Amino acid sequence: MEPLTEHRHVSGPVVYGFLRLVNIPAAREAALEQSLAEYCRRHELILSGLFTERVIEVTSAAFTALMDTLEVPGVYGVVLPSASHLGPKAIAQVRGKRITETGTHLLMARKRTPGPARRRPPGSSGCRQRGHGPVPVLETDS
Repeated sequence: MEPLTEHRHVSGPVVYGFLRLVNIPAAREAALEQSLAEYCRRHELILSGLFTERVIEVTSAAFTALMDTLEVPGVYGVVLPSASHLGPKAIAQVRGKRITETGTHLLMARKRTPGPARRRPPGSSGCRQRGHGPVPVLETDS
């Protein structure tokens, strides 16, 4: 009987990480790097390298190097903590488009939730309370 895939040494798709770290403390940088590594581990991806941008310029050596690397055959995609790591909105849109035009995937470790965040009223515990009113009953066929 053949062993299951989980019991074989199988290498996952190759991805590269990209971080935009301008004036970020070392502890935050380490946490972001760790979050990308953990995301890749959970999704069975091979994090082959990490490009870090530390300047506030439209073109940077880190992004240029990332784009050059994406031309290597067999690269699955780029993983980011969030879209903001591509830069301000206008720059992020252009960069995201450039990445996907190479045929690679753009993966976000933290996805943006749609719509505004819900705020709880002051004094609420955030727990749902069960009502004591009537409960509608679905008609059943007999």
